[in-house]
Amino acid sequence: MTRTSRTGGGPQGGADVPRGRTRWWRVAALVAVPALILLPLLVAFVGIVFSESDERGEGGRGGSGQNESGRTEEQVPCSEALAFGGAVLPAGARPTGACTVQGFQDIHYSAAFHMPRTGVQDWLIHTYPDAPAPGTESCLGADADLCLDLGPEQGLPGGADAHAVRVRVVHEDAKTALVRFTAFTM
Repeated sequence: MTRTSRTGGGPQGGADVPRGRTRWWRVAALVAVPALILLPLLVAFVGIVFSESDERGEGGRGGSGQNESGRTEEQVPCSEALAFGGAVLPAGARPTGACTVQGFQDIHYSAAFHMPRTGVQDWLIHTYPDAPAPGTESCLGADADLCLDLGPEQGLPGGADAHAVRVRVVHEDAKTALVRFTAFTM
């Protein structure tokens, strides 16, 4: 490519200015290629965000949805939640709210119920005879009066589907205890 000079009142006051092709096509390619790669990703992301629907209260077992950790949550009978951890609802117990199961890579059942305060210890001993005695040592800052944490080596019965069970008991008054029961896999 030869350079031709140009004279006159150009930008350099009459000095010779080289003439040649601009390389804008390279700049355009450098901008277009990443844009073409990122555009489908952006479209997919927007599609996912706007296609998620709120399914709470529909179908299934009385309601399902997703919690903040991305787990699907469904309401289940409390007997199912307790059976997963090798337990049964004690006599005189009244479920409070819904018992739920959450699943993603692991399964997490939870139940809460009121029962007579005097029957809590007996229920735990009868349900988990090989477990250590419930106490406050394993509560670790939880707002509970009595705690029990079980695993395969810590008194969890062999027939339970759960890998771990956690029981938290709050004495609400002289006659009533609130029991929070969770059973989960790891």
